[in-house]
Amino acid sequence: MHIKVEARGRPEPELLICGKGEEMAKKRNIIVGQSGGPTAVINSSLAGVYKTAKERGFHKVYGMLHGIQGFLDEQYVDLATQIHSDMDIELLKRTPSAFLGSCRYKLPEIHENSEIYEKIFKILDKLEIEAFIYIGGNDSMDTIKKLSDYAIVKGHSQKFLGVPKTIDNDLALTDHTPGFGSAAKYIAASTKEIIRDALGLTYNDRSTITILEIMGRNAGWLTGATALARTEECEGPDLIYLPEVVFDIDKFRKTTEELLKKKKSVVIAVSEGIKLADGRYVCELSGGAGYVDAFGHKQLQGTAAYLAGYLGAEIGCKTRSIEYSTLQRSASHMASRVDVDEAFMVGGAAVKAADEGDTGKMVVIDRVADDPYMSAAGIYDVHRIANNEKLVPRSWMNKEGNYVTEEFINYIEPLIQGDYQPFMVNGLPQHLVMKKK
Repeated sequence: MHIKVEARGRPEPELLICGKGEEMAKKRNIIVGQSGGPTAVINSSLAGVYKTAKERGFHKVYGMLHGIQGFLDEQYVDLATQIHSDMDIELLKRTPSAFLGSCRYKLPEIHENSEIYEKIFKILDKLEIEAFIYIGGNDSMDTIKKLSDYAIVKGHSQKFLGVPKTIDNDLALTDHTPGFGSAAKYIAASTKEIIRDALGLTYNDRSTITILEIMGRNAGWLTGATALARTEECEGPDLIYLPEVVFDIDKFRKTTEELLKKKKSVVIAVSEGIKLADGRYVCELSGGAGYVDAFGHKQLQGTAAYLAGYLGAEIGCKTRSIEYSTLQRSASHMASRVDVDEAFMVGGAAVKAADEGDTGKMVVIDRVADDPYMSAAGIYDVHRIANNEKLVPRSWMNKEGNYVTEEFINYIEPLIQGDYQPFMVNGLPQHLVMKKK
């Protein structure tokens, strides 16, 4: 269970007295965007922004189409044309991916291209925007940092707030990030099912090795979530390799060989971002890291496939590789209730913070208690968060660096609890989709 607590209390905004004696809040408009890789609950944060903005009297709530990149092309929508009822809000909370569309766009440094910033603020002024809310991960917080800095330097009044979002769970200062709990839930459940599948193929002394590839460039939080599959009726994965520890491929082979002497089915979880001692990603051994995005990140793929091929050739048994790929971030049908509710909470908390004068901040989730689990929304200076990564502590991994500890499991277990049943139509989940003119 968890509770929702607003970031902090301040007096309500000053009221203007109209000539006819009516009271009218000093409100203009608000705009919200989504950026980076989507999650199963990113739209729950959007729903939280929209509902709270309406409750607080904002006139219009605009949505950027494809984040700041689309905004620069003046692509936006009045969300009142898309969300018509509380039922639509509930449907939006259960819809995966980015309802508004996402982007991976890196704003230049202010001194490098001030014209882009002038254009952004010209559009903000035209739309009479009071607050700018951006839902995203580390790179998105860089956008909030730059825009808030520019506004302060140039004397603009708009407020800029970040809402955390990433399945990678690598944002600094927040206990965890919305999106992580649901991805961890899907990964753990799928790992259990794969383990059952693999055990069914061991008849007549037939040995198999199954390697699972999970997202995580530098942080292994998601890969560690496979340990949740170790339950009363399931042994869980045999080995777990996170990118925080240097990967020794020879030691990996020997450890796997020893396991095969004891059991016929070996299941191994690896992060896509595991690296060798010389700094190369394992997937680069097969040429699987070619594309580089705007932020300089290599697209990682093929780690499990390479290792499965390597072990098959070295050991001589049947091997299989499985990439969870985008399924781990889009499986809203298995979303965690805690995750959905917290995503909604931080979206609303960002609007409240902006409405009460904060800018250049990111909303965080503070863990209030573990038993029972409770959380609250807090707020921190985005300069302390942008371009920093939160890694799995080495103390939360075993001495050999091939599994996680009980401390890791105790940290993650509350985040996967509960569920939100999808609205089913003809046996399939229904989603809220953008209605285009």
